[in-house]
Amino acid sequence: MVQAVDVPGHPDDAITDFTRRSLEVDGVTKTVYVAGSGPAVVLMPEMPGISPDVLRLARWVRDAGFTVFVPSLFGFDGAYPTVEDGQKVARRACVSAEFRAFAGGGTSPVTMWLRGLARLAHAECGGPGVGTIGLCFTGNFALTMALEPAVIAPVVNHPSLPLDDPGGLELGDEDALAVRDRVSRDGLKVLAYRFEGDRWCTGRRFAAYRALLGDAFDGRVLPGSAANTAPPPFFREVVGTPHSVVTAHLVDAEGHPTMRAKDEILAFLTDRLSPGD
Repeated sequence: MVQAVDVPGHPDDAITDFTRRSLEVDGVTKTVYVAGSGPAVVLMPEMPGISPDVLRLARWVRDAGFTVFVPSLFGFDGAYPTVEDGQKVARRACVSAEFRAFAGGGTSPVTMWLRGLARLAHAECGGPGVGTIGLCFTGNFALTMALEPAVIAPVVNHPSLPLDDPGGLELGDEDALAVRDRVSRDGLKVLAYRFEGDRWCTGRRFAAYRALLGDAFDGRVLPGSAANTAPPPFFREVVGTPHSVVTAHLVDAEGHPTMRAKDEILAFLTDRLSPGD
C-alpha cells in the first residue's frame, strides 16, 4: 500500500463506521470493509483506491438499505487522491498479475476472487441476489462478476479498461459470450454511466457494450459540463477529463445531474434486490 499524505482541508477517511474484515476466497485473503444490513452490494474502488469519495458512495448504498462490501484492491484505504500517490498506485496496478489493463489481456484474474466474494456476501446476507458497482479501473468488473449467478444487479460506471483501446472491453472472448448468455437466459439488465467527452470511457466503449448486450445495456451519458470542476488532485491533473460520475466528479447538491445518477443507481439496486420494498 502507498503511504497516505494529508492534504490541508482534505483529510483522509478513517473508515471508522465500517467493519474491517479479512475475507478468504479460494485461498486468497483480502481486506473488505463492510457496513449496513439488508441485501449485499459489492462496491469496488476506483483508481487510485478506496478514497473518501468512494466511501461517500458506499455510505449512500448502506443508508439505502443494503449491506455494502468494499474490497481493498489497490492503494491506501481511505486516502485523499493526490497526484504522486495516485500515479504510484496506477503504475503498480497496470503491471500487476491481478489486472489486465491493456488490450489483448482479456478478463482480469481478480474478478474470480470478486465473484467468490459475491457468493460469500449472498450466503451471509440472503435476499434474491447481489448488486455490484464498478468504478473506473474496476468499472467492467461489475459486469464480469455477473458470471456468478448470485449477481443480479450490475452497475458499470465509467469503465476505463483497456486503457489503450477506447472501443475495447475488459473481457476475454469466452467470458463475453457467457455474459451475453446470462443476459438472454436470465433477463439480466446492466446499468452504466459515463460523461460525454470522457477520454477514458468513450462513446465507442459504450457502443461495444451495446453490441454485446443489446437492449439489456442501459448506458446513460451525462454532459461533461455537469462534472465537478474541483475534484481531488489526481483527477484534476492525471485523469484530466470529466470521468467519475458518482464519486470524484459528483456535485453534492440536490437536483444536480450527478446526484440524480446516484439516486438512479440506488433505485436500480432497490428494484432488483429489494423488490418488495
